[in-house]
Amino acid sequence: MTKDVKVKLDQLTDLLNEYAYSYYVLDQPKVSDAEYDQLLRELVSLEENYPEYKREDSPSERIGGNTLDQFRKVQHTIPMLSLSNAFNGDDLRDFDRRVRQGLGHEPTYSCELKIDGLAITLIYEQGRFVLGATRGDGTIGEDITSNLKTIPSIPLRLKEEVDIEVRGEAFMPKKSFERLNMEKEKKGEALFANPRNAAAGSLRQLDPKIAAKRNLDIFIYSIGQVREREITSHHEALEFVDRLGFKINKEHQHCETIEDVIHYCEGWLEKRAALPYEIDGIVIKVDALKDQEVLGFTAKSPRWAIAFKFPAEEVVTTLLDIELSVGRTGVITPTAILEPVSVAGTTVKRASLHNEDLIREKDLKLGDKVTIKKAGDIIPEVVNVLTNYRTGNEKDFSMPTECPECHSELVRIEGEVALRCVNPKCPAQIREGLIHFVSRNAMNIDGLGERVITQLFEHELIKDVADLYKLEKHELLNLERMGEKSVDNLLHAINVSKENSLEKLLFGLGIRFVGAKAAKTLAQHFGSIDQLQTATREELEAINEIGVKMADAINTFFEQPEAKELLDELKSLGVNTEYKGPNPLATEKNETYFSGKTIVLTGTMEKMARGEAKTEIESRGGNVTGSVSSKTDLLIAGEKAGSKRKKAEELNIEIWDENRFLEELNK
Repeated sequence: MTKDVKVKLDQLTDLLNEYAYSYYVLDQPKVSDAEYDQLLRELVSLEENYPEYKREDSPSERIGGNTLDQFRKVQHTIPMLSLSNAFNGDDLRDFDRRVRQGLGHEPTYSCELKIDGLAITLIYEQGRFVLGATRGDGTIGEDITSNLKTIPSIPLRLKEEVDIEVRGEAFMPKKSFERLNMEKEKKGEALFANPRNAAAGSLRQLDPKIAAKRNLDIFIYSIGQVREREITSHHEALEFVDRLGFKINKEHQHCETIEDVIHYCEGWLEKRAALPYEIDGIVIKVDALKDQEVLGFTAKSPRWAIAFKFPAEEVVTTLLDIELSVGRTGVITPTAILEPVSVAGTTVKRASLHNEDLIREKDLKLGDKVTIKKAGDIIPEVVNVLTNYRTGNEKDFSMPTECPECHSELVRIEGEVALRCVNPKCPAQIREGLIHFVSRNAMNIDGLGERVITQLFEHELIKDVADLYKLEKHELLNLERMGEKSVDNLLHAINVSKENSLEKLLFGLGIRFVGAKAAKTLAQHFGSIDQLQTATREELEAINEIGVKMADAINTFFEQPEAKELLDELKSLGVNTEYKGPNPLATEKNETYFSGKTIVLTGTMEKMARGEAKTEIESRGGNVTGSVSSKTDLLIAGEKAGSKRKKAEELNIEIWDENRFLEELNK
């Protein structure tokens, strides 16, 4: 009977993977969505009853696994460098000249669309997907394997049992982006600025189930490294990864000369708007891999590749008004209100003016005809004023002397260009502070977006962050668009946030100059809010990364009676005020087996996620890397460990299984 179950489960897995490949990679659906969903439900049911037969490449992995505590760091074996830029045909001809000089002969080129998304790397061992990471700073990225598994066009098992690392661009299609922002708008949450930010934000969710709902996609654009394969050119590499089951962009083109390259780039200036995804340029690469090797790299970028950037589209519109907003730190920010106009495929009604000095510098008047563009195809900005269009009816604009919200006198702090409201009871600052407190990097209270916070504030249900923890169900049910289920979910999210580690609370309090990284440093060092409150300026400045300005700001914050009252109230409401994460400072004092050792994790662990294992090792002073070398001290191998185990055996490196690893952790 169980043999029949395994056969059935294998058949369903293979069939569903074939259907998914046809749909998401080839864009050739073989079955209806309803039929696919029915087969998937059948597979999930079998896997729940017979988990021992579930395969690593099961399509149920696409649903999203358990929530992570944090992303572990990954060191790239081969750096993911950025590209230098070209902005016109002459820049491309200059690039070609340098290439020809470096090679001593005429090269051919490969051209591809530059997808506007998030660069990632995927690692496969014996054809199985084992690791996916972000580009990060090019040398160290973040392990987002769980989230990448939810992208249907990323194969969990390749068509050949090959060891390979590929690079690609994860992105959000335009339709998915529009749908996501519509949903966020309904919830009163801040909208994503563009599909690239949406893709990056989705893949950096600690809950993979959120990423699974975002309908992301990917194009693979290069091979990082591959074993035992003879590949001689870039276009040959693309053909190879296509055969393995990866999704590549079919618009790539092989060009014999730089003039062919320029023609290709110019052709996409107009055609790009019709694409179902965003592109921000063209990537040009020397095609022959041996030529790439000869040309080599600079410190920042390869000499054999360049990115042709599309010129920012500039359009003319009218400056109708200048609106002022008050941020949570009291800074007054002017925003241009424009006659609606289409720029780079989106309607623009507003553009940032940054500060009073910029308004004076550009000599802006209300009613002026102005040129605007999207900087980097993203942020609308006013380029200049068309003074020859002036009629004499334009009006001068001057910044106010009073806060537009609370009417307190505005001040300009020495050395700053911004005007600032310094009234701590300014309602706009309080409201913005509340929005910051519930944001993802702070207390991360799901469902408490800008619209809901504004609603609660206007109905006088909250006046500070402590009031969030006093909200009652009957109060929330009286608000617009607040049903019983959404209220229950919101109250649950608020209650869950009480258990956050100290760094989340510290960042949420909005202490000037204290960002998310500094908040974690402070939390790790002091361990509790009580210890931090009593720290002197000298003690704060002695901490790495905490400078004079930040130390002053921290002391000033905790010296305020209102701050002490707020923290006492938060404690009484059950909000955690202690650090809960691993403390590297403690490891320095307490030597462990892992202290100072270089350790590699491979294979599938049954009792602990690899990200959790990495955190445990690093909290005990170990250093986790992604590849086995002569410098590796220990390999921890889970089930189905592949080439890394074989290499460790060849180098006589100590190897542990998961049980031996857990024994050491428990000592």
